[in-house]
Amino acid sequence: MSDFSVIAATPRQKWIAGSLVVLYAVITILPLVWIVATGFKSPADAIAYPPKVVFEPTLEGYVNLFTTRSRATPETLETLGPPDSWYDRIVRQYGMVISGPSRYGERFLNSVIIGFGSTFLSVFLGTLAAYAFSRFKVPLKDDLLFFILSTRMMPPIAVAIPIFLMFRTLGLSDTHLGMILLYTAVNISLSVWLLKGFIDEIPREYEEAALIDGYTRFQAFRKVVLPQAATGIASTAIFCLIFAWNEYAFAVLLTSGTAQTAPPFIPTIIGVGKDWPAVAAGTTLFLIPVMVFTIMLRKHLLRGITFGAVRK
Repeated sequence: MSDFSVIAATPRQKWIAGSLVVLYAVITILPLVWIVATGFKSPADAIAYPPKVVFEPTLEGYVNLFTTRSRATPETLETLGPPDSWYDRIVRQYGMVISGPSRYGERFLNSVIIGFGSTFLSVFLGTLAAYAFSRFKVPLKDDLLFFILSTRMMPPIAVAIPIFLMFRTLGLSDTHLGMILLYTAVNISLSVWLLKGFIDEIPREYEEAALIDGYTRFQAFRKVVLPQAATGIASTAIFCLIFAWNEYAFAVLLTSGTAQTAPPFIPTIIGVGKDWPAVAAGTTLFLIPVMVFTIMLRKHLLRGITFGAVRK
């Protein structure tokens, strides 16, 4: 039995390591802070040079994000009387009136439906496939796993035209179902490979004990394997959601109205007047669901202590 000596870090090394971590965190989060701040600037402050760090906050960007505005003559504005609300007051100062809501809410809802729907399908199907590859003797297992992984190697633009023609023929263009199936097909390879690695580390002895106690194979899978694979399932779900949530190329090509998601819609907010606060406001709101989803699953991101508990 060999002895292992542990070399403790010196205070200087700890200070250097901590400083590097803080510096990396600041560099990483600075663009996000700037986006959030731009959402509360006026259009003039957003394009000011040099950039304004101290500014008077306003909700003009969020008002422009959620409303459609039209220009009105001074005579028309006089006939309307004083503004009824704070957002009317913001719009009136530019000689405009609110003509209706914008489509950002619909596009955001489409992102929620398609992103979370494809994530659920990817994780569900990936878990079943990963369990089969991990526990059963599958003919040509290595070849099948490599084929599944190879679908992830192909750049999206290489298959964009065939998928566009296929979707048009099947009537899946600009539909929620079509985008969910497409994102699921892209994410399934990542899901299978990640989850197979986690399930491989769950000792088979646990399932064998459950089978001896009278459990069926499905019951052993549901009550023994799934709870211990929660770490891998949570991690895989986060990666799948990030891809489906941020995907842009297929969304631009295959959607235009009914199922259009937020990523291809946000650039259209810029318009002629370069409304960067509205774009920043839309981007800020678009970041929130992924952040909340990740925070909710953060406790599952640490590997379970039962992994590798039985040594062979």
